[in-house]
Amino acid sequence: MEQIEYIKAAVRALDSKHAEDIRVIGIGDLTIIADYFIIADGTSSTQLRALADEVEFQLKELGKSPARVQGNSQSNWIVLDYGDFVVHIFYKETRDFYNLERLWRDGTEMDISDWLIK
Repeated sequence: MEQIEYIKAAVRALDSKHAEDIRVIGIGDLTIIADYFIIADGTSSTQLRALADEVEFQLKELGKSPARVQGNSQSNWIVLDYGDFVVHIFYKETRDFYNLERLWRDGTEMDISDWLIK
């Protein structure tokens, strides 16, 4: 399976659990950390955990597991590191504070509108 299919599945998993402001930023030309960041936010610790669990479940169904997971149900930021892409799930206030979109503004934001539930 191609990388973009895993990213699409992660975006759809986030959307299915009502994540807010989902973004995918291509950063592969800027760093060796990953090729893409997927960024989303949730409104409660319960939702953050549900979002992370759904991404993990859906990608595991496709044969992909995260190399590392940081954060837990009490965290305000959960990171799922899949090697070539990283999923960041934030509380809105934490996302606003770290503002990864600004830090990686030289990256390429993907149009994911066709992947979202209408």
